[in-house]
Amino acid sequence: MAIEQLSDGRWKVDVEPVKGKRFRKTFKTKGEAQRFEATCRAKCIESPSWSPKPKDKRRLSELVDRHYDLHGHTLADGERVRQILIALAKDLGNPIAITLTANAYCEKRRHQLDAGVHGKTLNNRLGYLKAVFNQLLRLDDIDYPNPLTKVRPLRLQERPLSFLSAPQINEVLDALDARETTPGIGLVARVCLATGARWGEAQALTPERVKNGAVTFANTKSRKTRSIPISQALEQQLQHHFKQHGLFSNCMLTFSRVLDTTSIKLPAGQATHVLRHTFASHFVMRGGNILVLQKILGHASLTMTMRYAHLAPDHLQDALTLNPLADK
Repeated sequence: MAIEQLSDGRWKVDVEPVKGKRFRKTFKTKGEAQRFEATCRAKCIESPSWSPKPKDKRRLSELVDRHYDLHGHTLADGERVRQILIALAKDLGNPIAITLTANAYCEKRRHQLDAGVHGKTLNNRLGYLKAVFNQLLRLDDIDYPNPLTKVRPLRLQERPLSFLSAPQINEVLDALDARETTPGIGLVARVCLATGARWGEAQALTPERVKNGAVTFANTKSRKTRSIPISQALEQQLQHHFKQHGLFSNCMLTFSRVLDTTSIKLPAGQATHVLRHTFASHFVMRGGNILVLQKILGHASLTMTMRYAHLAPDHLQDALTLNPLADK
């Protein structure tokens, strides 16, 4: 008999689709056993040399490393993401990857949320882990569906973007210029404010990428280079710094410390990034085009840039004239 029930309730398949080629396997349910038997018969008819693949026993951390070897190493922040995923695999108990379920993941996520892990952090982790399964499935390194396909990100309350007013910009720049132990830190901030660059992009500038009235940012988050015009005065200041001090040092942490000495209080996680928000916000408030802003910031999607649209002078002004009380 090809399928029989064992004394412990499991179902055993013992099938010989072609003479001399026999397959045996046990399953928890009769349906699984029947599907396995049907697959064996159909595949052996199509290709007599076919054999079912052995069960994938790799653990989640092994899939993370495999993903890094095949694809992750090509990403700008691949190593950082790998470390995050290794820690996540440990938090999940590092199960055999094929046994991971959406329910198990969501239960663990709830505990992490209760423990104070920020929702955005949890959504980032979910996106990273989904990408591991999707990429390995695309490369035929796994042959089972992504177990997290139906897990949705947490719905988060949108936070207003913080940006600096003109007096606050002066306060920050004065505090940075006074930091004599870190030459050029104020200049990095000025590049961010003048171009909308991320701190790391501005900090990585070299003399060769500052010329002809523009700065060119390479090794960006989007992997695309972009050139942004700057004033002649800022170009001269940059070239003078390179001649006198060489390249900029890694001063992101110093910026946060200097910011703490000012009267400016920002939401968590918006230290150096407030300079990028400040550029974008003032650009829009002065009537700048949102599509131009997208190119300047290097956003791959207009959705990210649209966060600043509400700051435009004419944004939603029709609400004043077209509301039902306008004529009263």
